[in-house]
Parts: sequence; C-alpha cells; structure tokens
Amino acid sequence: MLIGELAAEAGTTTRALRYYEEQGLLESGRTTAGYRLYEPGAVRRVRNIRELLACGFTVEDVKSFLRYLDADLPEVSSYHPLCTDGYALVGAQRVTELEERIATLTQLRDSLVHRMPWLAAPGDTADERVA
Repeated sequence: MLIGELAAEAGTTTRALRYYEEQGLLESGRTTAGYRLYEPGAVRRVRNIRELLACGFTVEDVKSFLRYLDADLPEVSSYHPLCTDGYALVGAQRVTELEERIATLTQLRDSLVHRMPWLAAPGDTADERVA
C-alpha cells in the first residue's frame, strides 16, 4: 500500500505518516521507484498511534507502546504490577500533567469570568465555583 492509500485508509495525512516514520513509530519498505510501501497491518498501527495521541499521550509516550500497536488496543487496559516500569508509569505521568493543565486552564477561565461575568455560562459564575 502506498503512502496516499494508507493515509486515506487510516484517516490521516501523508505528512503525519512521514512524521510517525521519522519518529520510529512506523516502518515502510520502498518500491523500485523509491515510493514508500506499507504492509496492510500499517492501517491498524496508524489508527492505534492516533488513538493514543488523541488520549493525551505524546509521541515519546507512544514509543513505550510499540509492541502493542499492531493489535487492537483494549477499550480498557487492566493494571498489572509488572507494568509499573512501563506504560502504566507513562500513563500515570500523563494523567498528572493533564490534571495540572486542567487546573491552570480552570484558573484562567475563572479569572476571565470574574473580570467579565457576562461570559459565564447561564447559572454559572466564577464566584460559585470558588465557593
């Protein structure tokens, strides 16, 4: 499958595919003309990469999931003590970072709504959230 075909099938761009390959998340062969050539399983891999990125993981985080990217990712991952050095730790770190970002954004929103109360959603003010 050529890069354009993979991009269409996986719902992404050729630029993203080249980036994933550059980052070591995706591999391709080459045709005799030098075009990138992907195995049919690359569609699942790319969809998994995109799903993990959409969950808040970074490209560096996704690298820790490389051995799982060619199979269907579980809807819910169960915890196992052997995972504490790997992807469970990466996930915990990412959740902590996201919570910090959410707190920062909440403070910014509350400050803005305090200064411009007409921006609050109906029945919701920064003063009510602080109380």
